[in-house]
Order: sequence, then structure tokens, then C-alpha cells
Amino acid sequence: MLSMSSLSLKEGDEVKVSDAPAADPACELEPISQAVYTEPLVLEKVTTISQRLANPEFQPTNRDDLYPKHKHMLIKRSLRCRECEHNLSKSDFNPSSIKFKIQLVAIHHVPEIRIMTVPNLNFQKESHVVLTLFNPVGNMTHLNLLPSDPEESDWDTATIELPTCDLVLAARDDASEFDEGVDQQQEFNDDSSVITFRKANKIGFVVKVTPQKAVGEVKVSFLMKYDYKNMTTALPGENKEPQTDILQHCVYVNLGPVTS
Repeated sequence: MLSMSSLSLKEGDEVKVSDAPAADPACELEPISQAVYTEPLVLEKVTTISQRLANPEFQPTNRDDLYPKHKHMLIKRSLRCRECEHNLSKSDFNPSSIKFKIQLVAIHHVPEIRIMTVPNLNFQKESHVVLTLFNPVGNMTHLNLLPSDPEESDWDTATIELPTCDLVLAARDDASEFDEGVDQQQEFNDDSSVITFRKANKIGFVVKVTPQKAVGEVKVSFLMKYDYKNMTTALPGENKEPQTDILQHCVYVNLGPVTS
């Protein structure tokens, strides 16, 4: 057991270790108070087993006798890019606030893919899986799904047939979710055999998956290529077009076990 003085030791100092005395078994227990039999039991004032074990030295029976539990200090940290050293995440200076002054994490800029419906996945039988795409940015995004190189990773346990057409995601508009009766699928001229639904900045599309292993998880991967407009490079006072970049990410999807 380390002594408390070792907590402030400097580098190179010796650490003194003191042996804790062994606990002596008690043969006699404290008598039970008569109030247990005469007064009504109020469960709100009695500590639980977990609360008593959290304070093994005292093990109080009443909640009024509980001691504050030691916890690690929590601090706010900022994050910078390793290449350009710009702030990617910077929290508010107010300690009671959970907001960020700067929040440039990828989930606010990269289209999000989720699994919507998965049918029975049978060995070497084609199944139609519905995935969803969500556009987190405030401008329209054009997206293509491309097959990945199977030699680069051993993740895939199934083959996947991706849509060959461009997937167009509408810009994010928080007020559009309250608009009812607007058929956006005709507005974007979507192929009904590929796009299952369209609502605001979210679409659902179909991919065809064929498991290649009789047992185990059905895993597929593909490339997601999309255009991204960097709105942060253009200052509000400048009449400058935002920079458009073509980004590409590899997406790994686990669709669950093969149906036996």
C-alpha cells in the first residue's frame, strides 16, 4: 500500500511501501437497535447493498451517513488538426455549459449510412437489403457507391450489388420535416427500383447481397464517393465560391448472421 506522501513524489524519488495490518475476525457483532422493531422502516433513508459496499471502511446503514465518493477529475479538452493545426473541437469556457464553440467533427459533414431492413440472409441466395443515407450539411450532395478492392481487406463474407445511378441527397433543412404532402421522389426523378423512399435530406435505397459463407456474419464493404463543399474557407464578407472537393471513404457493414 502506497503512503499518501508518495502522491507528491518527484521523478527519481524512492517510493515507500507500508504494509497494511491484517484484519482481525470479529466474534461478536453489534446488537441490533430496538428501533428496528418499534419504528416503521423508511426505505428512502436506508442505504442499499451497493452503497454500503462502495464505502467498505464505514458501510453506513443510513443515507445521512454516506461519505462523498472519490471520482476522477473531468476536464474539457480541445482538439487540433495534426497537419494544419486548426481547431477541430473547442468547448465553451463556461464550465456549466455542454455546448461547443467549435465543433468540426466528421459526423457533421460526412453522409451517414444506416441499416434499415434486413431480410433472411441465406447462403448463396440473393437478398434485398434496404440502407438509408442522411445528409448532415446544408447543401445538396451527389453521391456514388463503388465496389471496394477485395484484396485490400478480408472483411467481406458476401458479394454486394450497388446502385449504378447517382444518389442525390437534398440539403438539410430542419423545417422540412414538418412539410407534409410533398412528393420529393418525383421532384428528384428517382428510380423506384433503387430509391425506396425520400423524406427531406434522407433517402432509402436497395442493395443486393449474396452471402458466400454458410455460417458466420454477413459482412460487406464498398466505397462512398461524394462531393463536399467546404463552406468554412469562404468568409462571410467575401464574394468567393466555396471550394468543392471530391471525397471518398470505405464503408464496412455487418448485416448479421447467416440464416440457418
